Amino acid sequence: MSFGGNVSEIQFATPQTVKEAVKCLAGAKGRAKVLAGGTDLLVQLRAGMVRPALIVDIKHIPELSAVKREDGGFRVGAAVSGAELGANKAFRKAWPGVLEGLELIGSTQIQGRASLGGNLCNGSPAADSVPGLIAAGATCKIAGPKGTREAKVEDVVAGPGKTTLKPGEFVVSFFLPKRPKHAGDAYLRMIPRTEMDIAVVGAAVSLEFDAKGVCTDARVSLGAVAPKALLVKAAGKALVGSKLDDDALEAMAAACRAACNPIDDKRGTIEYRTKVAGVLAKRAARIALERAQA
Repeated sequence: MSFGGNVSEIQFATPQTVKEAVKCLAGAKGRAKVLAGGTDLLVQLRAGMVRPALIVDIKHIPELSAVKREDGGFRVGAAVSGAELGANKAFRKAWPGVLEGLELIGSTQIQGRASLGGNLCNGSPAADSVPGLIAAGATCKIAGPKGTREAKVEDVVAGPGKTTLKPGEFVVSFFLPKRPKHAGDAYLRMIPRTEMDIAVVGAAVSLEFDAKGVCTDARVSLGAVAPKALLVKAAGKALVGSKLDDDALEAMAAACRAACNPIDDKRGTIEYRTKVAGVLAKRAARIALERAQA
């Protein structure tokens, strides 16, 4: 198949297996784009921002459209839509914070298409689903000409619009680990409007506690405050060993502010984004704490 008109002649492939998809991508020699949900790619095509020789639609590959239990956790296909994942009650119970980020992408109609894989590989620093995945400690299964490999979500994006994927590679699925009994996560963002806007700041927090309510593990991730979503290790470390008292939360917020490297634009100044990062991280941590105690 091919597209005409404004997008010139673009070939379109619908592989049925991961192996076929890799072959298509490798054969295009860097001039292919992967279509997962298409909510970013189609806009970019119409705007003339990208001109691939080939579009590879991965939605017809069963592995990429499935949500399965694995080792007590979840294996989520890269092309699973927000609407599909949101309908999975077990996933929603285990990882509400991850879903909070994914479900903030666009309208109800967009939710029927938008995917974790597409949102990650678009490479936007403000991608809403990425901080939640990073805070969750999620990993990616990546397929390419040399086989498959695993990578941490935080290592996939290299910068705005850029990834660390090698020629012929694409993200197949995400693995989110088993949740212990006393655990919770949350994602919050700040936007100029009430809905359907790009994050000025995003903050995700994932927490684990022992039976006495002491934090044993914490991961904090920020979006839209640097060229890529950040895992702020110092922020997580500030919470471990505490019961999330005010001093611990302020230490976490300070670490978040220190990690910020934002830009000035029409949505917010450097000073504003930096301050809001700490505020949102505190709020997300409190929500994650409440969920862990529920």
